Amino acid sequence: MASFHSKTFSSNDNYMTPKYVWENIQQYIPKDKVIWEPFYGDGKSGQYLQEMGFNVIHKDIDFFSNNEGEIIVSNPPFTMKKQILTRLKNLDKPFILIMPQNTINNNYIREQYKDQIQIIIPRKRIHFLKHGDDNIVKKCNFDTFYYCYKINLKSDIIFLE
Repeated sequence: MASFHSKTFSSNDNYMTPKYVWENIQQYIPKDKVIWEPFYGDGKSGQYLQEMGFNVIHKDIDFFSNNEGEIIVSNPPFTMKKQILTRLKNLDKPFILIMPQNTINNNYIREQYKDQIQIIIPRKRIHFLKHGDDNIVKKCNFDTFYYCYKINLKSDIIFLE
């Protein structure tokens, strides 16, 4: 998620991505691209992607004033998803982002991405790690999807087994 050294992101965005979340979709992440995981959080998300064999840029820098890598794979701060999706559209950079299921209903994603979004639907609800705690918080009360742009999946909707 975000770098929490600045006041750019809300403390409500202080949830990190467990390794299993990236392992579930590793076959859909392009191996030949340099990944930018721009939302630093506790630093482990980028580490997990590297452990899985991906070439990853994961530095504690501001997403809105930097542009790294060839593709973004991240769990962005949910309170800033509109601004993040707008910036990504301007960059026209491929991405795989974990975001709430209801994101697809927002006008800004429909207007900016129209029929360009593909979705990977997890088999079970994703539960996240509270920043500073290595235990998965089993209290997530909403579902999330992997939203994909310019990933060229075989189908527009993929259900994970």
